[in-house]
Amino acid sequence: MAAAAAAAVSVDEKLDKLRAEVAKLDQISENEKSGFLSLVSRYLSGEAEQIEWSKIQTPTDEVVVPYDTLASPPEDLEETKKLLDKLVVLKLNGGLGTTMGCTGPKSVIEVRNGFTFLDLIVIQIESLNKKYGCSVPLLLMNSFNTHDDTQKIVEKYSNSNIEIHTFNQSQYPRIVTEDFLPLPSKGNSGKDGWYPPGHGDVFPSLNNSGKLDILLAQGKEYVFVANSDNLGAIVDIKILNHLINNQNEYCMEVTPKTLADVKGGTLISYEGRVQLLEIAQVPDEHVNEFKSIEKFKIFNTNNLWVNLKAIKRLVEAEALKMEIIPNPKEVDGVKVLQLETAAGAAIRFFDKAIGINVPRSRFLPVKATSDLLLVQSDLYTLVDGFVIRNPARANPANPSIELGPEFKKVKQFVCQDNEDIFNNRVP
Repeated sequence: MAAAAAAAVSVDEKLDKLRAEVAKLDQISENEKSGFLSLVSRYLSGEAEQIEWSKIQTPTDEVVVPYDTLASPPEDLEETKKLLDKLVVLKLNGGLGTTMGCTGPKSVIEVRNGFTFLDLIVIQIESLNKKYGCSVPLLLMNSFNTHDDTQKIVEKYSNSNIEIHTFNQSQYPRIVTEDFLPLPSKGNSGKDGWYPPGHGDVFPSLNNSGKLDILLAQGKEYVFVANSDNLGAIVDIKILNHLINNQNEYCMEVTPKTLADVKGGTLISYEGRVQLLEIAQVPDEHVNEFKSIEKFKIFNTNNLWVNLKAIKRLVEAEALKMEIIPNPKEVDGVKVLQLETAAGAAIRFFDKAIGINVPRSRFLPVKATSDLLLVQSDLYTLVDGFVIRNPARANPANPSIELGPEFKKVKQFVCQDNEDIFNNRVP
């Protein structure tokens, strides 16, 4: 008992000292300060729920719905317009293209035919709005790393027929591991002192930015959230129609796992609710079982459809207590900790939450130049901003491509001397 009491005092002291230092940080808002302290408090309390392996159940088709069983959307154009006018598209745009040797937002890397990720996203939504006479807006959630560049870039879309909103996700101070104090309060007030706390922050940031209230006032009901580098994450009227008709507050798109996806999070039924299970939550003795594509056959694509009123309700009730992901780093030789959350983990807090088992074509992420080579090859074509797979390839699986280190950076990859690799036909 004495040891437990001492530990509690130690946690309280840590929090008090941290709180005092955070209060002095004038670079961030009061909402960001309280969000950060709440996250740290939950982390220090050790409230993380342990998964009882024996309670895990495979979700039924009612919980993870096969895409092929979804009803066809209405054929009437006016009915389709009504559906689409309830939708907002939100792309997660906080990442830099550093792993591919770029300094700015990853979404401005050229993907194909001179078009960037962002160009393609805008063209897709423009095509949709034009075809159905609807008004689907685009939201970009930036981080402090991508905000300034993105603001300049979106100006080129000012003549498009879509409303584009940008907002920033939270900016939290990195914590120095040694004394558990904020790195910026130790003189490191540059960008290295801060971090964006993962895409789980999309829900409070959407609310804190005021954008959520604007969208609700416009009669919008659902937001389709996806990574900006997933070329397969396009608006699907069939999915939207299903969610509205069944009043599902949250939907995660999952797709069949391959050996390349064994570490990806999966959906499980747990104590009567659908829940995301990540590899970090798996006890060591069950990791191989988790990686098995026999037992856990699906994984999270991070394409999410969420009801806007439900987001408002849960954020205001401070009910979205997603699992915390501790991410240790080192900045200029100083060991630091950043605490993050993932948007997929929010599924268990929403009513009538489901997964939909979608075709693999809805998951086409570009994480490296080898992925760029794939989407720039003759295996794909570009139609109205959509990257379409060549039907001539009978094999449903994409080929595995691994480029050497000399092609790791985009600049090296697109170098004129290496032009011949573009002309290679995919086997």
